[in-house]
Amino acid sequence: MSIYSQRKTKLFTASLLLPALVGVFIAQTPGARKVVFTPYQDAKPILGAEAEILPKGLVGKSSDELARDWPAWVARHDREIRTRLAQGDEDSLVNFLAFGTSYTRQPRISTAQLAELNQAGALNSIESQNSPVVNTLKARIDDLIKAMLTPGANERVLFARQMIVGQKHFSLNTPAGRTQVERFLLESVTRVLGEHAAYAKVLESARLLGDPSEEFAERSRLYRTRGLSSDTSLLPNFAIEESLKAIKAGGLFTADSIAHVAIIGPGLDFTDKQEGYDFYPQQTIQPFAIIDTLLRLGLANARALQVTTFDLSPRVNDHLARARARAQRGKSYVVQLPRTIQWKPEAIGYWERFGDRISVSVKPVPVPAGTSDLRMRAVSIRPDIVARVTPVDLDIVAQRVDAPESERFDLIIATNIFVYYDTFEQSLTMNNVEHMLRVGGILLSNNALLELPFSRVHSAGYTTAVYSDREGDGDHIVWYRRAVD
Repeated sequence: MSIYSQRKTKLFTASLLLPALVGVFIAQTPGARKVVFTPYQDAKPILGAEAEILPKGLVGKSSDELARDWPAWVARHDREIRTRLAQGDEDSLVNFLAFGTSYTRQPRISTAQLAELNQAGALNSIESQNSPVVNTLKARIDDLIKAMLTPGANERVLFARQMIVGQKHFSLNTPAGRTQVERFLLESVTRVLGEHAAYAKVLESARLLGDPSEEFAERSRLYRTRGLSSDTSLLPNFAIEESLKAIKAGGLFTADSIAHVAIIGPGLDFTDKQEGYDFYPQQTIQPFAIIDTLLRLGLANARALQVTTFDLSPRVNDHLARARARAQRGKSYVVQLPRTIQWKPEAIGYWERFGDRISVSVKPVPVPAGTSDLRMRAVSIRPDIVARVTPVDLDIVAQRVDAPESERFDLIIATNIFVYYDTFEQSLTMNNVEHMLRVGGILLSNNALLELPFSRVHSAGYTTAVYSDREGDGDHIVWYRRAVD
């Protein structure tokens, strides 16, 4: 029996006891580490162990053929993965359409109302529906089209205009063109709602198996065919802080032991799929949240800490590069921190202390009408902290930074990242992570990942954080530790 066939008994060591929780710019990193594709010699054991699930282009080939074809395949697969960014951007545009307040006075469309479209069987005929929700949606589309005609400095509307005019080549200046735009946006909403319905069915099937580890495993690769989204939010960083507290208590990290940190997919707060706020500028959160937590817990020295972000989105990398450049000129970085009143007390406590080691509190932007359940904070992060973040264009499935042991990372963070890849891609990712972690270094992820026996990265524990009373609103964070060679 192959390793993959034994998945049920060997796969997710750390998650066997988990309860169900439904839930560019290329910079040289410190030490002049460079980005390289995964070499064949490192991929070879994975190709053998997962022969049953190899993708097209690799399946059925001999060892000699795989060795010959691997460099071209991995480079091509990198390009294929990057094409998924476009659909992820379309998904973000759907969120903006439903939740945004910066371009319209129409009421926000809640996630519950969007779900009602599924339940009402409207998916195949949204354009012809006459329900209040669909009428609001169409009014929002009309307002967004008007905003795209004169976007001003609204960076999200400018992004929408670039997608509609620059990528889709629709015209905003003619009635026929605007009709095309409306149809495209309605079709995009239909697609996203259909995908969500399909994901719900998959998760329900996994839940009915009665095995929490199998359900968590299915969640961990749920979006493997979905567009790559760059949306982000604050709460996963609360879960990471809880894990780092437990890791410190267990002695896996000691005082000032973390100097080099990597964050895979730092994200950009465009219009989050749960909260969806757009009344403040786009921002990234995780790089600064991790620095804040490490300093609060005494796990890092501010003078020695360096953070490298890995992302394949030009938008994310450019945003971070510009923030770093401004910081080097003495400019701080303001982060807006919205929260709803439904959060758990522990999550609220994290929201209240966020930034206390790296920033000063400043006045937040005003809350728009219709969001009475919203509370706001804002912090201005010091330039010396922002300048410690270096963005690197990297596809974690196909690439890694090449560095000697002395320059590898003590800690790698990847939340809501591996869920976009299938088991084979996740295995390649874990191999790349292995070669970037120092011995004893830790990867923190909210996904259960296949642990192949020849890997030197294995689960060492987990924590669970619950964010609110909403069903499934929380995260399991699994700790994967790099063993000696």
